[in-house]
Amino acid sequence: MAHILAIAGSPSHPSRTYTLLEYSNQILQQEGFQTDIISVRDVPAEVLAYGRYDSPALEQPKALIERADGIIIATPVYKAAYTGVLKAFLDLLPQRALSGKVVLPIATGGTLAHLLAIDYALKPVLSELKARFILGGVYAIDKQLQIQQDGTVKFDEEIDQRLKEALNEFAESVKSLQPGVKELAHKN
Repeated sequence: MAHILAIAGSPSHPSRTYTLLEYSNQILQQEGFQTDIISVRDVPAEVLAYGRYDSPALEQPKALIERADGIIIATPVYKAAYTGVLKAFLDLLPQRALSGKVVLPIATGGTLAHLLAIDYALKPVLSELKARFILGGVYAIDKQLQIQQDGTVKFDEEIDQRLKEALNEFAESVKSLQPGVKELAHKN
């Protein structure tokens, strides 16, 4: 059974971004994937701020990343870029942490003006971590994710459809990634 890891890059909880990840995981579980979510905000601040690469607090996240066949990285967009807490976390990962993994970036933001943050801010860092199977990604604006009075989030029809299409492509890519291709990716 393929394993999917969702990484939440939001500094706050609950958040629209985290809700998107939970929803994505539910869809992927229905497709037969085993899923986990980690939130970078749960990594101790001193580990992130002081760059403690060898911290025991990073052992579990690193093990989950190593085990994953596919990784979803979700972040809110602030000031036209992904969050600082996500950047600090990514900086602590081994150089080849994403090698051989299918990666689906997801971002949320207040305006369409930051739509390209995935392509121009996040994807270069993912490539630096040797991700070679990076999908197009999904960008949602806040008004597409309405927080209800009971705390749940209601997705507008358009973002729900785009997310499901992206998750379908992600699932198919993870399934089709042959072990030989994955092993070759780890060598490069």
